[in-house]
Amino acid sequence: MQSFIKYLKRDKLLYLMLVPGIAFFIIFKYVPMYGILIAFKEYSFKGGITGSPWVGLKYFNQFFGSPDFGRVMGNTIKISLYKLIIGFPAPIIFAMLLNEVRNSVYKRTIQTVVYLPHFLSWVVIGNLVIILLAPKSGLISGMLTLMTGKEINLLMNPDYFRGVLVLSDMWKELGWSTIIYLAALNGVDPNLYEAADIDGANGFQSMIHITLPSIRSVVIIMLILRVGYILDAGFEQVLIMSNALVNDVSEIIDTYVYKIGLLQAQYSLSTAVNLFKSAIGLCLVVTINKIAKRWGEELW
Repeated sequence: MQSFIKYLKRDKLLYLMLVPGIAFFIIFKYVPMYGILIAFKEYSFKGGITGSPWVGLKYFNQFFGSPDFGRVMGNTIKISLYKLIIGFPAPIIFAMLLNEVRNSVYKRTIQTVVYLPHFLSWVVIGNLVIILLAPKSGLISGMLTLMTGKEINLLMNPDYFRGVLVLSDMWKELGWSTIIYLAALNGVDPNLYEAADIDGANGFQSMIHITLPSIRSVVIIMLILRVGYILDAGFEQVLIMSNALVNDVSEIIDTYVYKIGLLQAQYSLSTAVNLFKSAIGLCLVVTINKIAKRWGEELW
């Protein structure tokens, strides 16, 4: 205790700088967690959280027994897995390719163009996708019509809509994730590549045996963080781009919570659903972290 007071006096200005960040997390992250009690109560505005009667697991059972449970969970898991399988390796591959570009002007231009979509909201990106895929006037739809000889409406066809979600999400976030992997690639020892060239290794062999093992730690940590959000299938994206014709394959947990919570005012049920989602995310993070220990990497 005395040593802590000693360090506190010595570095008081540094600790003072921590106060705004700590206050932010306490006020906006931990204090609102009190609202979790709504999931276990028959919540009403009149009674408030403390005055509403306790109902236990009633709303969890209601959600699990609902015909919407299988559809909503299935859509969420499928969309999230598609984004993970396709979207997670994409920035790694793109970063390795971009790292090989030696023309600095060309490299910076590519980086700027690819990073730009991340800074645009889904309102902008979603409407751009809708315009590009419009059946009669859209650029991409027009090209598909010329190639196939028939009109294809990707946004209103359940067979294609999930693919549109995955590709548009990858387009928006590819550049931002690439920054992290480029930073990791800059830390790879150039002497390793020189030794590989002397041994006669080609570019692909150097990538497999030098580049990927060198950035393994970053890849595993990013995977752990990504798995923790696997049930976040993209609320804003789905809300903006979906329509009644594809609702059966596009409605996810977040849009379901929005519908029953804000539109239908079923606050207890919506809180229970969101709490269930958060619990699953926590379990996934802990599980993937334990698996990562086998490779000598972990988040904590």
